[in-house]
Amino acid sequence: MVSKSRSEWSTVLSHLVLAAVSLHAAVSSVQSSRGAAAGFLLQTFAAITMLAPGLSTHEDCLAGAWVATVIGLPLLAFDFHWVNGDRSSANLLLGGGMVLAVAGDHLGPEGCSVAGQAVLLVVAVTILIVAVFTANTYGMWGGAMLGVAGLLSRLEVDRLLLLPKEDVCRWALAAGSWAYCRALHTQRLQWE
Repeated sequence: MVSKSRSEWSTVLSHLVLAAVSLHAAVSSVQSSRGAAAGFLLQTFAAITMLAPGLSTHEDCLAGAWVATVIGLPLLAFDFHWVNGDRSSANLLLGGGMVLAVAGDHLGPEGCSVAGQAVLLVVAVTILIVAVFTANTYGMWGGAMLGVAGLLSRLEVDRLLLLPKEDVCRWALAAGSWAYCRALHTQRLQWE
């Protein structure tokens, strides 16, 4: 058996944590927020497929991450906006994600990267804005962490905080997903 380097273990651990947090969020929100649960579930599947060697090709894994970004994240934002009565923004975010998912084949690799990061930042900012206006602290943290993940992924460095950049982004995405799940729960309690 070949031992893994510290960098490989970091990557495996960040995928596992993102998958576990996303799966927990999906299960805990399925009764009250089906759209958000579906978004969390897409994140779970994308993280798990990156871990399973031989399950699919690298291109399939990247396609899974693309779908989790352009459909999964707008589903999360959709639910948050919908719960807060902002139905037009909810529909606009979800519709934009669906259009990007369909147009992904025509964008090319760099276009997909830019579009995915734009979706991540738009979702983060809109969640952050709604959270500020509704005084939802978890929503503020969730939006901020999603934004951090998007901004860090654009940096032109290989390592951050002694870890591979992609791993730090997954840790930030996991923290944002956890906070966002709590924000949804808090918001639902306020409306009941």
